[in-house]
Amino acid sequence: MERRPFILASLWLPGLAWAHHGWSSFDQDRPIYLEGKVVSAKWQNPHAELILEVPADLKLPADLAQRALPAQTAPVDGKALLAKAALPKRRDRRWEIELAPLTRLELWKVAEIKPGASMSVLGFTLKDEKGEAVLRAEYLFVDGRTYGLRSSPA
Repeated sequence: MERRPFILASLWLPGLAWAHHGWSSFDQDRPIYLEGKVVSAKWQNPHAELILEVPADLKLPADLAQRALPAQTAPVDGKALLAKAALPKRRDRRWEIELAPLTRLELWKVAEIKPGASMSVLGFTLKDEKGEAVLRAEYLFVDGRTYGLRSSPA
């Protein structure tokens, strides 16, 4: 009887590890731009997650490379990332967006993003865009503000 909780826990843990992506899984040489409407949101740790529905006719904004970025994100070289931004090659209409941990989102004063919100994001997807349609957010553009999710606000 005492073994049953251990067996159940051991069956559950591999699924948990598989569901979370390590940073090395993402292609940081190819920044991807997405925009659309949030269809679901999980505002929780280890990081917030959104499901973003992108339009079929997604295009890069003409002004993307000129967008103002927070000064404290300079070590990330956001201007270079914006200039290199591309659309995904895959045609998925729904993407999982992995945001920063809640503590960092709170420091940035990012209001909880709820279903129905419009937003755009620049980040990194899995290498060669294989596997799930998932994007690790580097910059979040919401309600006219830009948030650099790898840094902390000044």
